[in-house]
Amino acid sequence: MRGTSILLALIACSLFTACSNKKVFSPVQSDTPFPITVQLDWVAEPEHGAFYTAEALGYYKAEGLDVTLLQGGANAYVQTKVATNQAQIGQDDSGNILTSIQSGVPLLCVGSIFQHDPSVLMMHASNPIKNWSDLNGKTIMSKISWTFLPFLRKKYGIEYKVIPMDYNLGRFAIDPDFIQQAYFTSEPYYLEQKGIKTKFLHAADAGFDSYTTIMTNKAFAKSHPEQLKAFLRATYKGWKTYIELDGAAAHAIMLKVNPKVTPSFLDWCRLQIIKAELAKDAKDDYLTLSKKRFQIQIDQLTDLGILKKDAVKVEDAVDTSFLPQANP
Repeated sequence: MRGTSILLALIACSLFTACSNKKVFSPVQSDTPFPITVQLDWVAEPEHGAFYTAEALGYYKAEGLDVTLLQGGANAYVQTKVATNQAQIGQDDSGNILTSIQSGVPLLCVGSIFQHDPSVLMMHASNPIKNWSDLNGKTIMSKISWTFLPFLRKKYGIEYKVIPMDYNLGRFAIDPDFIQQAYFTSEPYYLEQKGIKTKFLHAADAGFDSYTTIMTNKAFAKSHPEQLKAFLRATYKGWKTYIELDGAAAHAIMLKVNPKVTPSFLDWCRLQIIKAELAKDAKDDYLTLSKKRFQIQIDQLTDLGILKKDAVKVEDAVDTSFLPQANP
């Protein structure tokens, strides 16, 4: 969500109160829990395991926080809600956030949910497409705002038609030639249950390596740095528990608030996240962000003309000073 609609929403944001690199682990001391609302990008699923584990096991409460997790969906308007302080925390693709910052949206990336965006182009296993160049002349169903699409056109010199994402697998299931944007950590599960085998082209493999980021409002970060640090400490602990120990506590909440999911679906998705090392890989710890990688993405989007030259600086988009140390 960006452009005119977000800029109009920022009128409300202007009414919001304006807003030590030392990384500590002591809880925020307060007699009254500090309220923080988190707007998720999608309905409760394992990609949100860090948040729901921290809620279920009391990690937020132990930090003096009263955290409310709001499920998302096709019309969650995550960026608008965070920009206008209807929510203090949200998540989105780093490329989308950079384009919004250029438009004047006061967002700040303060952590990562996924070190690598799990977005792929999903196809039936029988589809003859083998590489990016084979997409020339094809039709793809995708989010129109996905900044990977113009990158793909320019890098490989191809053209294709894009139809808007309808967040449904019905057409894919019946059309063996259909190509659809998906998270390889979730949608394939439902297709496998129907005996449909899939394959993917991973956006990261083309050199477009986005984060799924945790973002906040710049005014909130300036006004409440200790609460933001406390939130990220608890979320870090939530990811570590969910990935390395057990997902049961988070899954119990997900099953309650999102009755469309099943225990087997949640277990399958969690396993995909672990196997692909999306939350933590050999180089990067949970929640960490690389300013170097952000600069690469800024350069890519500038080269595509999506960002104007020098319109967005890394320091305008990323602040890692709120992140906890890896192992307290």
